[in-house]
Amino acid sequence: MDKLNQTFISEFLLLSFSGYPKTEIIYFALVLVIYLVILIGNGALITACIFDSHLHTPMYFFLANLSFLDICYTTSSVSSTLVSLISKKRNISFSGYTVQMFLGFAMGSTECLLLGMMAFDCYVAICNALRYPMIMSKEVYVVMASVSWLCGGTNSVVQTSLAMRLPFCGNNIINHFICEVLAVLKLVCAYVSLNIITMMISNMVFLILLLLVIFFSYLFILLTILRMNTATGRLKAFSTCSAHLTVVIIFYGTIFSMYAKPKSHDPTGEEKFQTADKIISLFYGIVTPMLNPVICSLRNKDVKAAIKYILKQKPIK
Repeated sequence: MDKLNQTFISEFLLLSFSGYPKTEIIYFALVLVIYLVILIGNGALITACIFDSHLHTPMYFFLANLSFLDICYTTSSVSSTLVSLISKKRNISFSGYTVQMFLGFAMGSTECLLLGMMAFDCYVAICNALRYPMIMSKEVYVVMASVSWLCGGTNSVVQTSLAMRLPFCGNNIINHFICEVLAVLKLVCAYVSLNIITMMISNMVFLILLLLVIFFSYLFILLTILRMNTATGRLKAFSTCSAHLTVVIIFYGTIFSMYAKPKSHDPTGEEKFQTADKIISLFYGIVTPMLNPVICSLRNKDVKAAIKYILKQKPIK
């Protein structure tokens, strides 16, 4: 590509839902309410896991990490979306876009790993119950969570640096409301073969491979449950991992539609995200983090008792 056609971009213009000006206030109110629910729900779950010694177990440790991740992800993306919807300010600086894209990709990658770690934890708890305290010691599950965060951040550094170093054609308009790597690749004046290859490798590791880990973990869990003698034991074992399985289905169901198959690059930057893509991103970005604490704690007596204890400051019966 001729260097004369390459342009340095200092900012991007996120169109968000500008095509529906009459409904922007409705989107603002909806996103704000969901964001507050995310902060309250995930914050309560984190607080319960920290201050109640009964919840100092690998399962709740991973849940607390998942809740903290959801808060970080939504805060990094929703804050700018709310400002855009209420103030009609669509522009975001190049550095601001880069930071938000890094955080979003890092949180998504880390969540994939955390869900895989949680599936392994469920597998050990049900299939190797007698050896569970030895296998999932505090040192082990802390290292597992730390590796998840480190690998997620490293993957995001690679994807973000490869995307933002590319030359742009002058068009800085992005028909989306979040800072998303696939959207910015449509604006560059260069071949993105390397980006597509690294994205495919990332998808294989963080989506396909980890999904296989989760699948086989639950396959062995199911076989173990079916071999149990009592219905009570089977019900208790199933309830232990049903919440996590629900989160996995919602998470992978939405993220696969966005990242499993990278979209082809349009050199002119004219290809636009459709409304369906925005809705899927919205569901993945704010609805899933809102549902996570509800799904994980709604039927969990330990979490509800811990929250009541914190609120009322009374001993848990």
